[in-house]
Amino acid sequence: MAQEKDNGIVIEFQDVHKSFGEKEVHQGLSLQVRRGETLSLIGGSGEGKSVFLKQVMGLFKPESGRIFIDGIDIVPLPERKLFAFRKRIGYLFQAGALFDSLTVFENVAYPLRERFRQMKEPEVKKIVMEKIEMVGLTPDVAALMPVELSGGMRKRVSLARACATDPEIILWDEPTTELDPTNVKRIVALIKSLKKSRDGTPITSIAVTHDMESIFQFSDRIAMLYDKKIIAVDTVENMKSSPDQRVHDFIFGRMKTLE
Repeated sequence: MAQEKDNGIVIEFQDVHKSFGEKEVHQGLSLQVRRGETLSLIGGSGEGKSVFLKQVMGLFKPESGRIFIDGIDIVPLPERKLFAFRKRIGYLFQAGALFDSLTVFENVAYPLRERFRQMKEPEVKKIVMEKIEMVGLTPDVAALMPVELSGGMRKRVSLARACATDPEIILWDEPTTELDPTNVKRIVALIKSLKKSRDGTPITSIAVTHDMESIFQFSDRIAMLYDKKIIAVDTVENMKSSPDQRVHDFIFGRMKTLE
């Protein structure tokens, strides 16, 4: 049965099982993501955090279980209908995934031209340059090719592209990796500021990252993925004081490795 669109839940996983061959990644994973919140998904390497994001996009389908976006189960949808959902989502891929044959400008403009086919070129240029500036890059970067960028610059261009269409949902896969401290602060501030789109629609964000310091700053809630399922989800302060030893050890063990 579909969820009501106005119940405050924009994304919901219900008893999701996902495998790749004999490797089981999710085993009865359930989680609700509230409209307008920034939720961070934590867990050890190989726990399936990036797989979770790709299932939100419909890039991977589970073997069983249901995945709702605004009350519609996307699991059985054909690719044609999934494409309409993806237009509402901005995705920062972990490795950036820029088009190497396109300039920075064309990379950031790409989702605008895909979603808003009637948009005039001056408007495309205005938005692209705004997004490039938003992530702390100078206008001259727009003419460069991805191969001419440092790893940190590539990440910021990818961030600009993810935000180009002012999406309702943004999926951040390791948004602060490869960034220096100054730009980590810039991206943390950006994620905190992205609460509403231009038309006032609440923006829902899911971040996957090992950067606990950043998570504490921009998250409304944290969910922990452990042993193929969500074992805890709560506010930052409640997760810090969680009685679950697995949560405590991960959060504070991770913090120690950053000191």
